[in-house]
Amino acid sequence: MQPSFVSRPAIHLPEYRVSTDEIIRDIMEHHPDHPRLRVLPRIIENTSVTSRRFTRPLDSEVISGRAPVETRTAVALNDALDMAERAARQTLDDHGLTAADIDAVITSHSTSWGVPQLDVRLINALGMKPTTRHHSATTLACAGGVQSLIRATEMAAALPRGSNVLVVVSEVISSIYNHADDSVESMVYKALFGDSAGACIVSSTPLGPGLRIDDTWQYLLPGSVDRYRGRLDAAGLHFDSTKEAPRAAAEIMDPLLDWLGPWRPTVPVIHPGGPGIIDHVTQRLGLDPHTVRHSRNSLAENGSLGGAAVLDILRRTHLEHPATGAETLLLAFGPGFTGVACRGTWVA
Repeated sequence: MQPSFVSRPAIHLPEYRVSTDEIIRDIMEHHPDHPRLRVLPRIIENTSVTSRRFTRPLDSEVISGRAPVETRTAVALNDALDMAERAARQTLDDHGLTAADIDAVITSHSTSWGVPQLDVRLINALGMKPTTRHHSATTLACAGGVQSLIRATEMAAALPRGSNVLVVVSEVISSIYNHADDSVESMVYKALFGDSAGACIVSSTPLGPGLRIDDTWQYLLPGSVDRYRGRLDAAGLHFDSTKEAPRAAAEIMDPLLDWLGPWRPTVPVIHPGGPGIIDHVTQRLGLDPHTVRHSRNSLAENGSLGGAAVLDILRRTHLEHPATGAETLLLAFGPGFTGVACRGTWVA
């Protein structure tokens, strides 16, 4: 495949910082009769998340679930667009570009349904040219960042040399917080996820130091559709998982290793779906634990940012200026159950 270059991402974190202690207190107050109330704090603390950002206050009606579904959905879409626009404008400014320099837009988001979708709304918000190509992915969840980069590399290769593809992932995952759901899994998700938007530019020519994508990989684990899934009912959107779900990432590692062969990254960018996933990937790839510090720090400081997480980790990686030629792997997992990856090289 023709190589593509990924610029340094920009990340926007929303206003309201919520600590894990606040999450635990909120759960205890709203679910005093929960059969596992005594062990929930320990289960939540095992996520290793200390804080996360929400687009709305923890006690707001749209976070707690008191507001009607249609209100929460509209708020989530508006907040997703606001964060997407902020992250997009920042990455354009960082690279001396304007909206007129963008030839295509790929967006990803999972919790804020609307028609038209985020791509069309973002093109209008940024004032892009009407010939801008666009694509919106709405159900990729945690795989959305890497999946969008894969689509962007394909689009950059198809467009004239020097074309710029804007990738924006905006996730308002706080919209699933909702106290109407009291399963243990939902309690974990309340504490695991945070809201954010990330943006970068993919081009056939580099815009500065960054990652050159040399190859991409996707894998769908057979018979795994129900392991992680979204569900919509009168109370809103829920994320569900089965007892087999935690094993899904481990089952995908053998196909990933088959694709990688003897090649191993020196600069891994691993989606932080949870500490267990980071640990398992580190072990199976034989990585130095120090090399995955950005994944652990992103998870601890921001929670899992869904599809935007890999862009945050890539941004953190940029700040340390990896050596030219450093071999890099972007890896994420998502519902389906899917594994997605980009293999590349750091360039000056």
